Amino acid sequence: MSHEAIALLMFASMMLLLMTGQRVFAAIGFVASAAVLLLYGTGGVELPFSQAFKLFNWFPMLTLPMFVYMGYILSESGIAEDLYRMLHVWFGRLRGGLAIGTILLMVIISAMNGLSVAGMAIGATIALPEMLRRGYDKVLITGVVQGGSSLGILVPPSVVLVLYGMIARQPVSQLWLAGVFPGLLMAAMFLVYVWVRCRVNPALAPTVSEEELRMPLGEKLKLLRAGIAPFAIFFFMTGLFVMGVTSLVESSAVGAAAATLAALAKRRLTLRVLHDTARKTLAISCMFLWLILAALAFGTVFDGLGAVRAIESLFITRWELSPWTIIIMMQLSFILMGMFLDDTAMLVIVAPLYVPLVRALDLGIDNALIWFGVLYTMTCQIAYITPPFGYNLFLMRSLAPPEIRLIDIYRSIWPFALMMALTIALVMVFPEIALWLPQNANVR
Repeated sequence: MSHEAIALLMFASMMLLLMTGQRVFAAIGFVASAAVLLLYGTGGVELPFSQAFKLFNWFPMLTLPMFVYMGYILSESGIAEDLYRMLHVWFGRLRGGLAIGTILLMVIISAMNGLSVAGMAIGATIALPEMLRRGYDKVLITGVVQGGSSLGILVPPSVVLVLYGMIARQPVSQLWLAGVFPGLLMAAMFLVYVWVRCRVNPALAPTVSEEELRMPLGEKLKLLRAGIAPFAIFFFMTGLFVMGVTSLVESSAVGAAAATLAALAKRRLTLRVLHDTARKTLAISCMFLWLILAALAFGTVFDGLGAVRAIESLFITRWELSPWTIIIMMQLSFILMGMFLDDTAMLVIVAPLYVPLVRALDLGIDNALIWFGVLYTMTCQIAYITPPFGYNLFLMRSLAPPEIRLIDIYRSIWPFALMMALTIALVMVFPEIALWLPQNANVR
C-alpha cells in the first residue's frame, strides 16, 4: 500500500470513529497508535512517549490550568454576577442598554476565562432572563449572548490560541496579542449593530423603568466596586505582560493569585467554591492535555508518511492554486467541520495538514502562522453558531429559559455570523489588524 493510501486510510478511520460518538482524543489517539504499530512494529510505541515529553517540557503549557482556574473562581464566587448588576444599573437608561451591557460583560468574562462556555453560561442564566423580564426581543438578545460569548476564544487569554500555539509551535504570547484588535473590532461591530437596531426599532429593547433606576448616586457609585476586581485583575495581569515585566507563565500565575485574593476579599472563598473550581479546572485541563497529546502523535505519523508534502504538491504544483485560494478553502473547511465538531477537535484534525501548508505558501505576510491562528479562531466562532449543529446553538438551548425555542436561536445568530465574516475579511485584506500589536509590543 502506498504512503498516500495509508494516510487517506488513517484520516478516514479517524473520521469514522468520530462519527460513532467516541471522545475526540480517544479516536485520534487510537488511530495514531494503531498506525504506529502496523507500520513500525512494537518499537513504534516510543512515539507517543516522545510526544508526551515534548508536551510536558513546553513551559507555556502551565498557563492553561492557571487561566481556566482564574475564570472559574471568578464565576463560582459570584463576582461575574455582581458585574452584570453594575452594568444593568449604569446602562439601563440607554435604548438597548442591557443588551449593550451584556456584550461588554461577555468581553470582560472572555478576558477573565478564555473559553466561550463561561460567557455563555453567565449570559444565558443571568443576563437572558433579566432582559426577557424587561420586554426585550428574545431573538435579539439570544443573538447577543451567543455572539458575545463567542469572543471568549479570541480575546486574551484565549485557551484555543494556547492549544493552537502548542500544536503549531508558535509563541502563545504573540498569538494572544494578535487576537486583541480583531476581538475588539468584532465586539465594536456587535455594539454598533445592537445600538442601531434598537434605535430603528425601539420595541425591540425598552428602557429600564425609572422605579428600577431610582437610586441615589452614592448607591450607584458603590455598585461600581463590582467592576473594580475584574478590571484590576485583567489590567494588572495583561499590563505587566505587555510591558515585559512578567513572562506568559508568570502572568497566568498573577491572574490566578489575584482572582483568589479577590474572592477572599469579598468573603466568598468558601470550601465549596474551591472544590467546584478545582474540579472544573482539572476536568478542562486534562481534556486539553489528552487532545494535544493525541494530535501530536497523529501529526507525527501523518507527516512521517509524507502526507503533508503530498498535499502541498497537489494544491500548489498540480492544481496550481493561488495561496489565497488555498487559505479560503481552509476557512470554508473549518466552517463545514464546525457544524459537527468543536474547535479543539477541528484543530487537532487539520493542524497536521494545514500548519505546514501555510508555512509553505508564499503569502507575503510576516508571521503568517500567527496571522493564520487568528483567522482559524475567528472562523471557529462562526462554526460555533452555524446551524444545524453548531456547538453553541445546543448549549444555548440547554441553558436558555423555556420560552426561547431552537428556531429562535437559529434566527438570532445570522447578523452576528455576518459581522464575524466581515471581520475575517478585514483581517485577511489588512493583516496588520492582527499583526501590528505582536510586532510592536515588548513581551517575553
